[in-house]
Amino acid sequence: MSVALDPVTLALVQNRLDHISHQMGWVMTRTARSPIFSQSHDFSCFLADARGTLISQADGIPIHTGGGGFAVRAILRDFAGRIEPEDVFLLNDPYTAGGNHLPDWVIARPVFSGGQLMAFACNRAHQADIGGGAAGTYNSAATEIFHEGIRLPVLKLIEKGKTRADLWQLLMLNTRLPEALDGDLRAMIGSTRIGMERLVLLIEELGVDKAPAFFEAVLDHADRRFQPCIARLAHGTWRAEERIDNDCFEPIDGKIMVALTVENGKLIVDFAGTTAQVKGFKNSSIANSYSAVYMALASFFEPDLPRNEGTFRHVEIRLPEGSIVNPRPPAPMTMNTVFVAHEIVHVMWKALGEALPDRASAGWSKAVHAVTAGLQPDGSRYVMFQWAGAPAGGGVEGRDGFHLIGHLITLGGLTLPNLEVYEQLYPVHFKRQELRCDSAGPGRFRGGAGADYEVEVATPADYAYRGEGVGTPSSFGAQGGRAGIGGEVMLTLATPGANGDRHVDGWKYGVHRFGPATYRSLSPGGGGFGDPRTRDPNRVLRDVRDGIVSVASAERDYGVAIAADGRSLDAERTARLRA
Repeated sequence: MSVALDPVTLALVQNRLDHISHQMGWVMTRTARSPIFSQSHDFSCFLADARGTLISQADGIPIHTGGGGFAVRAILRDFAGRIEPEDVFLLNDPYTAGGNHLPDWVIARPVFSGGQLMAFACNRAHQADIGGGAAGTYNSAATEIFHEGIRLPVLKLIEKGKTRADLWQLLMLNTRLPEALDGDLRAMIGSTRIGMERLVLLIEELGVDKAPAFFEAVLDHADRRFQPCIARLAHGTWRAEERIDNDCFEPIDGKIMVALTVENGKLIVDFAGTTAQVKGFKNSSIANSYSAVYMALASFFEPDLPRNEGTFRHVEIRLPEGSIVNPRPPAPMTMNTVFVAHEIVHVMWKALGEALPDRASAGWSKAVHAVTAGLQPDGSRYVMFQWAGAPAGGGVEGRDGFHLIGHLITLGGLTLPNLEVYEQLYPVHFKRQELRCDSAGPGRFRGGAGADYEVEVATPADYAYRGEGVGTPSSFGAQGGRAGIGGEVMLTLATPGANGDRHVDGWKYGVHRFGPATYRSLSPGGGGFGDPRTRDPNRVLRDVRDGIVSVASAERDYGVAIAADGRSLDAERTARLRA
């Protein structure tokens, strides 16, 4: 189709598409029942064209960025010629339906105008519970995907405007939290209706015959924006690796390996040599691995790069079959959006930092939190994600790392919950949530600090541990900076033993049941950027006064002496330390 495209109109179209995505997100946060959506925002709204190519994801979690198109293309494959107005599709399976992992359900609504299929309005959202072997879905004991909850191929949840009552009932029977799931699904469906209605208005304004050309031009523009990014990378092949020390059951000597080849305006991302798929639930689906690579690239370069699949047209990704980044069924994979996505981003940043050192980034630390599930005093079930004990981000040139920012794969998009609201929803009482002194990796721009987080859980509960950040440091330093310290998790049981309080150290992974207890996590710190002895002494002083860096660390790591009053610099001693 050849039409004259006004560049001003094209810019407005891109902004309209992004605004529609935002509107869908606002509907979701205001109508969803679970705090995982209303409080923490663990969902992504996106738009795809009639071919299933993602054209906008302005609202959502970065790890979802590259995976949406896989889901829509699965719908087009399985229902070719059978997609009707007022249909609504549902899917989650990573092997057959373009899903990234089972808890992330996709609601996709086709958009028709003038009797033609023009686009899709979609919502990918992480459900609080979908059955399986552990409440809250994160079953760290899983060795097959069948242990992780209900698998959904591409299904019509609503057919020509009529909800399939039998399918809805099936979904409600396969969750421990049917009331929450019912409300959350309705919110997802409502958000896609808003997206569809707004997109129809845009298409009608552009004209049914011209709208596809504008959508294609949006993708072309994104491609043109990213080509100069590739051109800035030094030509050649850049290699990096990130260690994996466990398979969720026992120690292993594993690794994610990448070879980044820059040639002829193209970027080849090859994971040859990466560890074979593992026993536990950290294997990454194709959609999730693509998303992690796209996220690493988008976050490494300019923040205003378009969030659509056109951006990455000149990126070729190679995922060895049977590896942890492209497993064969029935490998489990619920953990994959966090780990090994985190490791994929890290290894990409390391390689990119070699090819373009002035944009290098230090590593983010890994989470140590558990999912707590049990019964309320009234007998109803609850599932609580202990997200408030969040890990920290790494430093970059010109900026310190973010404190307790959360999972790397959200880049802060997964917001921390309001503790007062949580105390109303769950049988818990929070004792502390504060920055952890000396946890941040030293650097000219230091890493972010982790959290010292403590909460009393008043009822017996299952603790599903997902503590990749427990133990050795999980971030990395860049350009002379150093990693932040590792994390710890522990429980103090409410019923003491014969010799006093009974303490239980936490695990990296595993599901364990305890009576009433106090849960405490010390989350790890982010990596530092640049030589710590070149950090502005006044910034070190401020960190000491803020409780982020101790007086001893200021002297040992930064070569900065603090005066006896603890509130000013000892300039003479600092000069000697830095000589």
